[in-house]
Amino acid sequence: MRFLLSFYLLFILWFLLSGKTDLFHLSLGLISVLIITLWSGNTFIPDNKKSTATRFKEFAKFLPYSAWLLKEIVKSNIHVLKVCFHPNIHEVINPQLIRIKTNLKHDLPKFLYATSITLTPGTVTVKIEGDELLIHALTDETAQGCDGSMEKKVSDIFGTWA
Repeated sequence: MRFLLSFYLLFILWFLLSGKTDLFHLSLGLISVLIITLWSGNTFIPDNKKSTATRFKEFAKFLPYSAWLLKEIVKSNIHVLKVCFHPNIHEVINPQLIRIKTNLKHDLPKFLYATSITLTPGTVTVKIEGDELLIHALTDETAQGCDGSMEKKVSDIFGTWA
């Protein structure tokens, strides 16, 4: 059941992102999603404790989160571009490692949170140890951007399970 649910959710996501409806692209999408589903195993749905309806609700909450994350990625790209072209770049850059304690309890929400941080230019999640994330930040501004608002949005997707 978990395999089929993962497959359906990934295929819906692929379809929404690709927008292709011809037979060639649909067959390539099906093959790609099948390979990812087989490869990822139980990563997306680690247990059967939640109903299918709950999983679809989480997926529905993930879509607006993706749009929000895309906006944050664009904003961070602009910030990093400004840093790169700053006339006194050494005054602006302040690479640092910061530790953030997370309230997320399960692996999938932690994975989504860490990946979202890494996708945002200027920050990279280096390591997850228990309830702490080790993050490399390029500037003071990117370090201050790790204020917990992203964690709250991830937690909102998964509800009490996060």
